[in-house]
Amino acid sequence: SEKLLKVAASVPRESLVSLGTCFGKFTKTQKFRLSVTALDFLAPYAKYKVWVKPGSEQSFLYGNHVLKSGLGRITENTAQYQGVVVYSMADIPLGFGVAAKSTQECRKVDPMAIVVFHQADVGEYVRSEDTLT
Repeated sequence: SEKLLKVAASVPRESLVSLGTCFGKFTKTQKFRLSVTALDFLAPYAKYKVWVKPGSEQSFLYGNHVLKSGLGRITENTAQYQGVVVYSMADIPLGFGVAAKSTQECRKVDPMAIVVFHQADVGEYVRSEDTLT
């Protein structure tokens, strides 16, 4: 917000660590990893989405991957290794993931195959309270 920006202007640059909402962090190999704090900003603009069944929501929120048996719907033409936003069947954004299989492959795989790799979820607010910024 502008109010926060004006307050931060009074702090010297050397002392300022961050400003606003943390979208993610850089890893040691200089790759950017999205954090769950960016979910509210990015979910409305997501091109590729995955909806999980109610029985698999809790498993995803505990940090597990999404299996084919828990897949409710998937956006058409989702490519393999494409970033996706994971939703509940009630259209509530739950987190981020990476598609392990394309939309076409998802139709053919067995029910225990992983279709979305877990990256971040709203359950991290509870699991990682101390380290989330």
